[in-house]
Amino acid sequence: MPMTSRSSALLRLGCLVLAIALPTSCRSPQADAYLIEQLRQMADELNASRQQTSDLQIQLDSLRVVVARQDTLLTRLAGMAGVPR
Repeated sequence: MPMTSRSSALLRLGCLVLAIALPTSCRSPQADAYLIEQLRQMADELNASRQQTSDLQIQLDSLRVVVARQDTLLTRLAGMAGVPR
């Protein structure tokens, strides 16, 4: 009979674990919807940040071109004026 009592004890323990785990594993659909909305908002903000970074990179490249032109112009003017560089 010890095997039967051991089996029934394991069965009771398994049922107890299942009874505790089952309610805690259920997720709320409202919480899932809220999480999905938050993830979408984060994705939108991340895309906006990427767009801003792209715009800033374009502006930086444009400023580099302007500085290079001004540097060339100043070098030419200094050469014409006889000022050593």
